[in-house]
Amino acid sequence: MKNKSFVFILSAVVSISGFSQGMLLPLISFIFERDHVPSIVNGFHATSLYIGVFLTSLFLEGLLRKWGFKPLIITGGVLVCLSFLLFPVLKAMSIWFLLRLIVGVGDNMLHFATQSWLTHVTPRDQLGRALAYYGLSFSLGFMLGPILVPLVTIHESLPFLISAGLTFIAFTLVFTLKNSFPEQTEEKVSLSSTFLNFRRVIRTSWIAFLFPMVFGVMESSLNSNFPVFALKHNLSLIDITWILPMFSLGTILFQVPIGSLSDRMNRSHLMLILTLTGAVIFLLGDFVIAHHYGMMAIFFVAGVFTGSLYSLGVTYMTELTPRHLLPAGNLMCGIVFSIGSIAGPIIGGTVIAVSDNQFFFIALSALILLTSCATYLFILNNRKLSEE
Repeated sequence: MKNKSFVFILSAVVSISGFSQGMLLPLISFIFERDHVPSIVNGFHATSLYIGVFLTSLFLEGLLRKWGFKPLIITGGVLVCLSFLLFPVLKAMSIWFLLRLIVGVGDNMLHFATQSWLTHVTPRDQLGRALAYYGLSFSLGFMLGPILVPLVTIHESLPFLISAGLTFIAFTLVFTLKNSFPEQTEEKVSLSSTFLNFRRVIRTSWIAFLFPMVFGVMESSLNSNFPVFALKHNLSLIDITWILPMFSLGTILFQVPIGSLSDRMNRSHLMLILTLTGAVIFLLGDFVIAHHYGMMAIFFVAGVFTGSLYSLGVTYMTELTPRHLLPAGNLMCGIVFSIGSIAGPIIGGTVIAVSDNQFFFIALSALILLTSCATYLFILNNRKLSEE
């Protein structure tokens, strides 16, 4: 019973975090597009969320080992909640950039602590399924988030206030959990030891980090750049709020089956199949941009094949990484995800601007295809080493 409530509370925290992100990215993109902010500036502004994620990633391992899992989650929840309350009060591009950055800091605390707690307590032969449920919770929240965006036409403050209230409810549940700490190492935790651990996990698990990174590019581009891209192709705000959740719906319906499948088959081969298929699906996106239902279908199928890349990447990393280095490995997943997420809106905004609102999906497809090629080379290299 205790284990069920533990999983439920962590899932609630992750799903509300996903809900907030899923709402915030398209909401501010829509507000800026309505206010005639250029696409490149709009895309650059969206990176602030992930700059916050990146900056805190360097220090979270030390905080986690010092504070434990519970205080880190609570601190992250407070930062996110307060930021959402301040958005309607302080409307200026520079201040919103800072507030989005603080949301990124808080979200990273939530994700790192919950993800590390889950990988800490779950047996390795059950990790694929457990992390699939973790990803499912985030995807469910992320899918529902854009539904709040049309409320901005009623009152601009409404989506922010609802998100703040839901975040407050979710992180207060964490107070019912007993705090615990990750497995300790003999090394004193410092910035230099954190970088040393990063180097060690990159050496053993580099291939696994490609998947959170490409997922970061894809997720941030779809939620920040696609609304702008779609509006320029005469799709309505209502169309966009129906299209965006289809990616999360595809992810939700197939994340647990794919996660369970990853526990039973070679993960390298599975990742190759998923990324290769995902690249083909996104390639079709530029040909159906004018068709509302066609775009819904593209987003749904893309979610099926690429929506699990983050959680599968974490599972893959856990399989390749020594147990005492798991906090550093989880941090690296967050770092590469944030790097991808920072790059995503910039790449997407630039492609939209320089291609005269064309080739957005082709650019995403090319990036995913590069990940497929790297995975194939990794498989060939492992096969060669095993033969020797």
